[in-house]
Amino acid sequence: MPRVFIKTFGCQMNEYDSGKMRALLGKDGFEATEDLADADVVLVNTCSVREKPEQKLHSFLGRVLPMKRQRRVTVGIAGCMASVEGERLFKRYPQVDLVFGPDAVTRIGEMVATAPSQRILDTEFLGESGYPFPSEVDPDAAGQISAFVTIQKGCDNRCTFCIVPATRGDEVSRPLGEVLAEVRALADRGVKEVTLLGQNVNSYGLKIPGHPTFAELLRAVHEVPGIEVIRYTTSHPRDIGEDVVACYAELPKLASHLHLPVQSGSNRVLRRMKRFYTREQYLDVVARLRAARPDLVLSTDIICGFPGETDADFDDTMSLLEAVRFHASFSFNYSPRPGTPALKLLDGAVPAGVMQARLERFQSRQREIAMESHLAMVGSLQHVLVEGPSAHDEGVVCGRTSAFKTVNFPGSPDLVGRWVEVRIIRGFANTLRGELAEA
Repeated sequence: MPRVFIKTFGCQMNEYDSGKMRALLGKDGFEATEDLADADVVLVNTCSVREKPEQKLHSFLGRVLPMKRQRRVTVGIAGCMASVEGERLFKRYPQVDLVFGPDAVTRIGEMVATAPSQRILDTEFLGESGYPFPSEVDPDAAGQISAFVTIQKGCDNRCTFCIVPATRGDEVSRPLGEVLAEVRALADRGVKEVTLLGQNVNSYGLKIPGHPTFAELLRAVHEVPGIEVIRYTTSHPRDIGEDVVACYAELPKLASHLHLPVQSGSNRVLRRMKRFYTREQYLDVVARLRAARPDLVLSTDIICGFPGETDADFDDTMSLLEAVRFHASFSFNYSPRPGTPALKLLDGAVPAGVMQARLERFQSRQREIAMESHLAMVGSLQHVLVEGPSAHDEGVVCGRTSAFKTVNFPGSPDLVGRWVEVRIIRGFANTLRGELAEA
């Protein structure tokens, strides 16, 4: 059997697309391999939201492309970076055989078959009517506890820092029946936890009159037998309505964790970012969510050093961190991305040293808050879904609480997939240590 090696750099959507490519190529007789040296086809699926995945791509291709001098291997670049760079990737890497964006994933078999005889460039966006969301289930889902399910693609927001509209196109919601069919197929394979994916899941279905809303989708997934935990990402604070808030009061399978990107705690910066909510509105959403689900924990995204950010603006971000006490934060220095409106704001660029100092200050306080939260859990009993063996310690398994807290504790592999009661004995900044509670 021909073998395909797929390397993913990026977000959950990139991971999901890679799984779909494995499934589609599997139908064409390809076997997935984790050994690069055995691969007949090598695909690298990339993000372009920040610079780091791009740097990883260039490093990875530096290892892969010399292989073409030794044997016949097809090399392709997929994902958001392919959408942005397109033909320029061929000029930079003449040995690459195919470059394609996320909308071309469904045609992966045809492209791989053609690539040995001619180069393939496919970065066009498909229209909303009849958009072909792949229905094939990632073969790697078998035996896994958790899996991703895409419910929409693209984004209609135009945040000034964000490259996603240029890489994934306009927002398209997946039909409810297709989403439920994939969730049921995953449940049949033993998956117990699904994460619903979209650039702005809260706007699911809103562009089509009569289409089910996101809250209605949550309720439908909640009824699927075998699914025990429902998560989703990513949410836009502006679009969280009372129907979604009510789900936290009424749907026990809905996880007690929400990733709610805020980006900045300053109203002035939020306006420059075109986020279309204020700090006060964000805090109101947080209050309503916590009223519906008192044990809800939040994580967020933060950009430090957005053009024009002053010391006072950054102090507003620090005070928002204190007010919300996020469980975790994905925080980064501002990274100029090609084609984004924020490039026009670079006359207010924050010096690199100042930007880095702000990032370190934010991350230091975030670690302290996480540590305080975890130390407060010492001695408590936590309901944990065991996901697998620890990557570092023999005889230790790893699981997560509904609030997405990672817990490591001594246990045997037969616990994987089960809910167990764990007593927390130690707290760290990112994880918890526990022991099985007595029956």
